[in-house]
Amino acid sequence: MAMRREIGLIGLTFVAVGGVLGSGWLFAPLDTAQLAGPASVISWLIGAVAMLLIALTYAENSTLFPIAGGIARIPQFSHGRLLALAMGWSAWVGYCTTAPIEVKASLGYASSYLPWLTNATGGLTVSGYIAAAIFLAVLTVVNVFGVAWFARINTTMTWFKLIVPVIFIVVVVASRFEPSNFTSAGGFAPYGVPGIFAAVSTGGVVFAFIGFRHAIDLAGEVKNAQRVIPLALILSVLICLAIYVGLQIAFVGAINPTDLSGGWHTIESSHELGPLGALATSIGVLWLLSMLNVAAVISPAGSGLVSVSSNARLALAMSNNGVFPRLFAKLNEYGVPLWGLILNYVVALLMLIILPFQEILALNSAAVVLSFIAGPVSMVAFRYLAPNARRPFVVPAAGVIGALAFMIATLMIYWSGWSTIWVLLVLLVVGAVLFFLRLAVIGREDLEPMSAVWFGVYMAGVAIISYLGGYGGGLGVIPHPVDSVLAALFSLAVFLMAVRGRISQDIFDRFRREQHDIELQEYGGADVEDVMTRE
Repeated sequence: MAMRREIGLIGLTFVAVGGVLGSGWLFAPLDTAQLAGPASVISWLIGAVAMLLIALTYAENSTLFPIAGGIARIPQFSHGRLLALAMGWSAWVGYCTTAPIEVKASLGYASSYLPWLTNATGGLTVSGYIAAAIFLAVLTVVNVFGVAWFARINTTMTWFKLIVPVIFIVVVVASRFEPSNFTSAGGFAPYGVPGIFAAVSTGGVVFAFIGFRHAIDLAGEVKNAQRVIPLALILSVLICLAIYVGLQIAFVGAINPTDLSGGWHTIESSHELGPLGALATSIGVLWLLSMLNVAAVISPAGSGLVSVSSNARLALAMSNNGVFPRLFAKLNEYGVPLWGLILNYVVALLMLIILPFQEILALNSAAVVLSFIAGPVSMVAFRYLAPNARRPFVVPAAGVIGALAFMIATLMIYWSGWSTIWVLLVLLVVGAVLFFLRLAVIGREDLEPMSAVWFGVYMAGVAIISYLGGYGGGLGVIPHPVDSVLAALFSLAVFLMAVRGRISQDIFDRFRREQHDIELQEYGGADVEDVMTRE
């Protein structure tokens, strides 16, 4: 059967928003306020701008190549199959960890009503694991019946995920708002600029927005993709920024001034629903607490649903890249890669059962962010490989924006810490071994290894800086903020190397023809524009 372009602007925007707003918004206001105080509002603005720069590069790439699993597939057109392997494998493993994380979060919150789901330490019981397996299966089955069905369910869940924090903001601000909190206890920025950027990095602000990526992977099933994709990516970041900033302002304003006597870094919350639950309790609005309870279960479930859908398209893209067997590119009668869904379900369940939960969390952000580095590089490379291509969305000052986006992605990887980066290196080695074992069976010569040399240099450099730096288990030989500055400068040097290392024009044209043939198969010859006429 054929894939179907059935997602509109609201549907795709809510795919991205649904991916961003999981369970983190319940705790984010406290985490950032502890590091930056009221200036955490600025941290959210910086994080959103940083992520928007990365999103812009994918907006241009995805309108040029509106294909399923774009994060894994598009790098092939600029730097060959070997780089696409690294990016796709990294993203796929990262995606496989998302659903288990969100299912675990949902069940954790549900355990307040169903205590048999978790044990005394918060881990899942045997019954909890069975419930998790069923939960993952439900998320998978929902995706079996087509992208339109999935989009309708996700849009409904996302409306709820948006309405609850908006109601919370309005009710809390109306019930208790202390303007003096923004200037007392050390002033608006009690920890200065370092505190603001600490909230962006170690406080997780910039990582909070990475869920926008799911819109990229569903680009092949979007109506009027050239207009909808850029709008959806930009709108999703702006909508989530508004939610996070609103929650932050409400949180800062609602804190009892006496709780700030020891400074912002001393505030804490032991409430099972985090600081927002504690605020709802303290102002005596119990119905709001009940609403947060429901949202705490539904929000991560919605994010898990989106990740399952997105990861199926990633498996399809990996199959088209030659990494996975062709079986995983086969579509069912609803135009969905069914075998990709099944593979991802099995892998996600095994991860949940076998891996320690903290390892799953560590792998998630770093593995996904690593795949982001290809977007900026590919965008600038395409300006050379397809200078006359019809681009419905054009990023201004592409070289500058691309370099900044690449630098931001690099800093995000570095900030994840050495304890995560070394695992990421092992992960890449495992992926490479599996890929070359597959090549020994099917045979393939068009890997374009020279176009991926920069990636080897990049990973080696990031690993060395991380090992010597002070984040996540590093030796701390390079002090803050020198380590971040060094990582940023290194990334800019590698960015230039990567753009120059793009594939040749002949190989690019061959890949475009190959993609056209794939699209003819995926869409049954309908609604397929010849990629060679996009100029």
